[in-house]
Amino acid sequence: MDLDSVADELYGLRPEEFTAARDARAAAAREAGDRALAGRIGKLRRPNLAAWANNLLVREQTGEIGPLLSLGEALRRAHQDLDGAQLRELSGRQRVLVDALARQAAELAAEAGHPLGDSARREVENTLHAVLADPDAARRWAAGRLVRPLDAAVGFPAAADGAAARPAPAAPSRPAARRDGTADAERRRRLARARQEAEDAERDLRAVRDEARAAGREAEDAGERAGGLGRRADELAGELERVRQEEQRARAAGREAREKERDADRRVREARRRARTAAAQVRRLTERGTGRRGGEGGEK
Repeated sequence: MDLDSVADELYGLRPEEFTAARDARAAAAREAGDRALAGRIGKLRRPNLAAWANNLLVREQTGEIGPLLSLGEALRRAHQDLDGAQLRELSGRQRVLVDALARQAAELAAEAGHPLGDSARREVENTLHAVLADPDAARRWAAGRLVRPLDAAVGFPAAADGAAARPAPAAPSRPAARRDGTADAERRRRLARARQEAEDAERDLRAVRDEARAAGREAEDAGERAGGLGRRADELAGELERVRQEEQRARAAGREAREKERDADRRVREARRRARTAAAQVRRLTERGTGRRGGEGGEK
């Protein structure tokens, strides 16, 4: 048993099966003497519905992973090069592929007994957009172990729309070469500043997302602890009820035993009384018989 194999197994389960299976694997690792592995398994978190649907899509539709990752690489390269014609073509492919994959994820989830609502469907689509925009998000998605849906990188969709709407620049005339060179230099400076701002915004967004995920994990941990305590309270309440019933039966048995004891005492006293009465009767009869025999001997 190792963490990767356990994680692959757990994130392939339905959400309601996750926690019990995780706890069982952690307990098995602990019993095998690997407390470190048990601790790491215990920290695995149950995916929400949208994350689970994405994991299901990755696992069930393996042939769709490559096309989406390839499209993301092409889109990011086109954005980097500010290639308007390429961006227009790729943006159209992006919409078609994301819609198709989101629909497949929803169908798979429904077949597995968990239809996606509008909110979960949007989270699935946002995750697919994040896969296209962010190589790190793409790697995490392709692993099929998402716990929460992913967010698209800052500026990616807007840049795509802007590039699709912007016409290709006209070729400059020769007399305007110097002016165009100055304009190109200014454009490169603006582009460098915009990219730096985008990178700064992306870092800020990732920091906020990390904080939100940490808060979400803490909330989930608290919820699981509360659920465990609730189940334990129910178990203790049931045990208390069983103990009370046993106590009532024991008290009833005690009352019955005391009644039997009192009845036995009465019978003993009655038997003793009868025995004393019988013994006295025997003595009287014996004394009478001895006296009668003595009188008869004297007459002779």
